[in-house]
Amino acid sequence: MQALTTTVARILFAIPFGIFGLFHFMNAGAMAGMVPIPGGVLWIYVTGIGLLLACVSIIIKKQDRLASLLLALMLVLFIFTMHLPNAMGGDQMAMINLLKDLGLTGGALTYAGLAK
Repeated sequence: MQALTTTVARILFAIPFGIFGLFHFMNAGAMAGMVPIPGGVLWIYVTGIGLLLACVSIIIKKQDRLASLLLALMLVLFIFTMHLPNAMGGDQMAMINLLKDLGLTGGALTYAGLAK
């Protein structure tokens, strides 16, 4: 049971960030329009790298606490710069993404608190 609540849970938490990171590279052009600051596609690649590095770091347990804290910061930035303004404009998908990123932020902070 310990392996299920530690190793498996850690890997299951990390996998979506790796997939999201890959999506940033596969769909950079389409995602660039969502970036609220100059640089568009560059920021898509930067955040994609961050997501991939966080995934790897959490899985291999190297600098995982720092990676989780930085991941939480990035997710909070996503919430306040992209999801919240769009949700306030009536975009239901933005509200769904806001809640998703809010939950993932909580998970990242929880993992950072438990990481040694």
